[in-house]
Amino acid sequence: MSSRCFTYGSLMCADIMTRVCGHATDACNAVLAGHSRHPVRGEDYPAIVPDEGGRVVGRLYAGIGASAWERLDGFEGHQYERRLVTVTLQDEQQLDAWAYVFRPQYGALLAPGDWDFEAFVAGGKRRFEARYLGFDQRQQQ
Repeated sequence: MSSRCFTYGSLMCADIMTRVCGHATDACNAVLAGHSRHPVRGEDYPAIVPDEGGRVVGRLYAGIGASAWERLDGFEGHQYERRLVTVTLQDEQQLDAWAYVFRPQYGALLAPGDWDFEAFVAGGKRRFEARYLGFDQRQQQ
């Protein structure tokens, strides 16, 4: 089982990923082909869905342990399914990783267009953190 996680939204921020996982992990840039990323209506985070011509730029984290996977699964919730995907690194190396893919039955919640990471960092991140503040404490109960 891969200990790598491909992220493409809020978890691209190392501080959020560390908080959710409970520990820091190594990361690098990666690309996931065959998928597209869309904003989730009414939220500051995105989702990815299979898309033959799509390409999603994100961050690949390594060294994810069993307890961190439990925390990640809880954080992502029922709208996402963890799937094994193949990502490409900047040096063209391909690696298997897990990614959270939006379940098809929730597709109506997706807005058209690509999600904007820079806009998230500029304003959405603060809203996101306020909304999900205390996630790590809820996981410990």
